[in-house]
Amino acid sequence: MAGLAGLAAWTTVAWHYGMDGPHAGIAAVLACGVPMVLWSLLVDKVHRNPTTGIDWRGSLRTNREALDISIVKLAGLWATWAVIALFYGTARWYWEGNYSYTMALFRWSVIPLVLLSIPYVIWLDRRLIDPKDGAYAFGQWIIGGRAGKPADGAIGDHLRAWGVKAFFLAFMLSITPANFAAVIGWRMGDPLSGPVACVAFLIAALFMIDVAFATIGYMLTMKPLDAHIRSANPHVAGWVAALICYPPFVLMGGGGPLDYHRGTAEWSHWLTGHPTLLWLWGSLLVVLTAIYAWATVAFGLRFSNLTHRGILTHGPYRWSRHPAYLSKNLFWWCSVLPFLSVNGSWLEALRNCTLLGITSAVYYWRAKTEEQHLSEDPDYRAYHEWMGRYGPVPRLLGWVAGRR
Repeated sequence: MAGLAGLAAWTTVAWHYGMDGPHAGIAAVLACGVPMVLWSLLVDKVHRNPTTGIDWRGSLRTNREALDISIVKLAGLWATWAVIALFYGTARWYWEGNYSYTMALFRWSVIPLVLLSIPYVIWLDRRLIDPKDGAYAFGQWIIGGRAGKPADGAIGDHLRAWGVKAFFLAFMLSITPANFAAVIGWRMGDPLSGPVACVAFLIAALFMIDVAFATIGYMLTMKPLDAHIRSANPHVAGWVAALICYPPFVLMGGGGPLDYHRGTAEWSHWLTGHPTLLWLWGSLLVVLTAIYAWATVAFGLRFSNLTHRGILTHGPYRWSRHPAYLSKNLFWWCSVLPFLSVNGSWLEALRNCTLLGITSAVYYWRAKTEEQHLSEDPDYRAYHEWMGRYGPVPRLLGWVAGRR
């Protein structure tokens, strides 16, 4: 709620002054994130949680002892950043379109991040119960040390976690300015001009909220906020299922092999001339988008694909294990209406229904790979079992399938 309040306040100011540029979009992310950080530290005191791995009673080691560890860890951290920079520099799509602004942000931030990482890592290593993490193991490997098999596993998890951050943070920052500008571009009377305009505005606002919270999640993977990555998905299938849903690997986009939009029209086309139906169907789309955004907001500072950052059991996750995927796919079916074709071709409609069905199957596969990863945590296994017995959506699906 603190994050939503900050985001709403900045959006109001930006709307009033017509600030719809990319810097204003990034400022919206900060306006959302800073109140959440302050609330987390000052009110919830998440830094005191035992899951942070930090002992706040006093320094566990001297500056000299911490420095010996921190030098190795900084070597691993900076080497990781160098690998990410090489990836960005090699992949051509990062220097085209919306990504070009993201790369400019990274260029501006690299020197401050390198400088700030030195005191941060040293300060943290004095208080961490177990400071020799994946960054330390990778640093040992970089400088020629030998750490053994446990460290090899830590290195793999370290690189996977930073791989998630590198890929998805760049993507989120690339779409943030456009999402923010889409909301600021509306004038006061525009959303009230009719049901289609009103629905479009509300959906744009909800997507702006979703993107802001998701971007913050990828930025603030920090132990003092108890928002660190516990583990990154080690299963290849999980990565494949996730990456084919995002550019440049996306299969469902325009012209892609799973593009289900050909020969179709949006919901508003089919319901034109029926204002009551437009309001009712548009309201359904807004509700589905709201559930999708709520599923992201429920993470607070901890949203991320392909990672374990704590088990959620509140918000929409008390109704479904995958509320975002469920609402997103229902939204696509209800907004595109693939079973209707503008040229009246039943073959085109059948093709689009098949492709959207495959798209939904991809998200089902993606959900299962996430469950496979999270099931390594006994808390998730308990949550999964409880949802199977008492969760409204699993019970409904079981009843439909004839299992209940």
